Amino acid sequence: MSGLVVGEEVAAALTARAAVVALETSVIGQGLPHPRNLECVERMNAAIRAAGAVPAWIGVVDGALMVGLGAAQLERFAAPQGGATKVARRDLPAAAAAGALGATTVIATIWAAARAGISVAATGGIGGVHPGARPDVSADLLELARTPGLLVCSGPKSIIDPEATAERLEELGVVPVGYGVDRWPFFLARETRVDLEHRVDTPEEAAALVRAALELGTRSTVLLCNAVPIASAMAAEEVASAAQQAEAMADRDGIHAKARTPYLLSALAELTQGRSLEANLDLLEDNARVAAAVAACLA
Repeated sequence: MSGLVVGEEVAAALTARAAVVALETSVIGQGLPHPRNLECVERMNAAIRAAGAVPAWIGVVDGALMVGLGAAQLERFAAPQGGATKVARRDLPAAAAAGALGATTVIATIWAAARAGISVAATGGIGGVHPGARPDVSADLLELARTPGLLVCSGPKSIIDPEATAERLEELGVVPVGYGVDRWPFFLARETRVDLEHRVDTPEEAAALVRAALELGTRSTVLLCNAVPIASAMAAEEVASAAQQAEAMADRDGIHAKARTPYLLSALAELTQGRSLEANLDLLEDNARVAAAVAACLA
């Protein structure tokens, strides 16, 4: 674990082989507005602890890559003008050398989690292949192909092309598995037109799957796809229309690279009168619950 600073509670849980769930900080640093980001922390923590697991928020604090951030540290990431930069895996050396406050993306998070010995992580939606003639492709996909473990998600973000993303994941050897569903979820919507070849229905089955992957040394992440709760789900057509409008707004304003996804999610919330934000919070909480249940079975 050279180069990592592991918090006391997480270190104790790992030593005792107890259940731990890794969590990204970019969701609170850039993905959600203040103070809803603090609500997200509270809800995800409560869901994880209720299942008997320990939450391990991961981020760069004053240049140190930390696994298991405390409440005061998380408040720095959540502050409206906290100054946290968005840090992917490739940015970790630069953030550490600069002594920065860096909010880790999901790919930086699962990389750090794997190094710390944590096999289960939770997020909202993953990145992927953006729509368009010359699509931008998220670095998430390559990292998923070379980092072992299990990531609970609600499919690709609603700003992503699900068909193209599914094809790219297949090329890279990453297996998406439905959790009680037969089609790939679409973040704010319950499903896409993309069928899933594999499905599990219980935390025990999911734990057996990731255990087999780790024992076989397949080296890639198992994507456990948990659809947004029915009560919170939005119509796929409405989400698609809002996503197209958000993309047009980003093009108009010249928003690209790391700034594009937070911009698009903020635009979606505006275009849907806040309903996308509520659905996002609900699915994050539910994914944390599922991840903790799987981690408990592994432990």
